[in-house]
Formats: sequence, C-alpha cells, structure tokens
Amino acid sequence: MKRFLLIGFLLWLGASLILRLAPGRLLGSSRTIQILVIYAVSFALMFFLLRSVVKGLDAAAASRAVIALLLPTLILDAFASAFFPTVYPNFPADAAGGFGGWMLICCGGGLFGVLTGR
Repeated sequence: MKRFLLIGFLLWLGASLILRLAPGRLLGSSRTIQILVIYAVSFALMFFLLRSVVKGLDAAAASRAVIALLLPTLILDAFASAFFPTVYPNFPADAAGGFGGWMLICCGGGLFGVLTGR
C-alpha cells in the first residue's frame, strides 16, 4: 500500500503543477455549466481509471489501494483550497469552492468505481 500512497502523492504533485499552468478561466463561480461538465467528466474518468488500476486485486486490497491513492489528494488539496490564492495564483480566488468540489468529485468517482466493481 505504500507504493499506492507514493503513486497517489506523485499524481497529486503532477496534477497540481499542471493546474498552476492552467488558464485562470478553467474554474470560476460564474461558470456553472463548465464546472458541472468538468465534474461529470472527472467523476467518470476516475470511476473507470481507478477501477482498471486495481483490477487484479481482491476486494479488500483494491479498497486499501484506492484509499492510499486518493489520500494525498484528500489531505493536501484541503490545504490547497484553504490557501487557494497562494497555491493557485493563476485562478480567481472565488474558484476555491469549485476546485474543492472538483477534488471531492474526483475522489468520489474513484471510490464509487472500486466499490461497484465487485
């Protein structure tokens, strides 16, 4: 499980660096339809991606692996949301809520994919 935790951290780090380079218009409180589309696509992507990552594992090991993969996002993006303007200066400050929700929907999609995959 340490390997999955490390992979989760590296994925979080890579995604965070990519988001720092993303255009500021990606998220924003006035972009309701765009945010809903991002949420839906992200949920589905994580649903299928994490389901395929743990495909060969038994149910208990798959659950632990997905928790380990998602734990860095759940912990570190809580801080990123709290200090959003500092962590992501390329986004407007009012995008913090949309960002936090995005991370939760990603984690929810991954967990749901594994829980329903058995």
